[in-house]
Amino acid sequence: MAEEQFIVHVTAAGQRWDLLAWQYYGDATEYSPIIMANPAVAIAPVFAAGTIITIPILAKSAVANSDLPPWRRTNPAQP
Repeated sequence: MAEEQFIVHVTAAGQRWDLLAWQYYGDATEYSPIIMANPAVAIAPVFAAGTIITIPILAKSAVANSDLPPWRRTNPAQP
């Protein structure tokens, strides 16, 4: 089994869980893995500057492009 890999992120004042998900995963709704990797960090609307957050590196899903809506496809020209 492969060891899980992480990126260490030091927050700026006002950053949020969803903004970190957008920055690292390109999807603001994917914040759950970040929260789960940081059980000692309080769930708050915004972070104070200097909070250390561990960002898990996620494996890409093998979902077929054709199963996704056009705006989520890698190549939107595909049917």
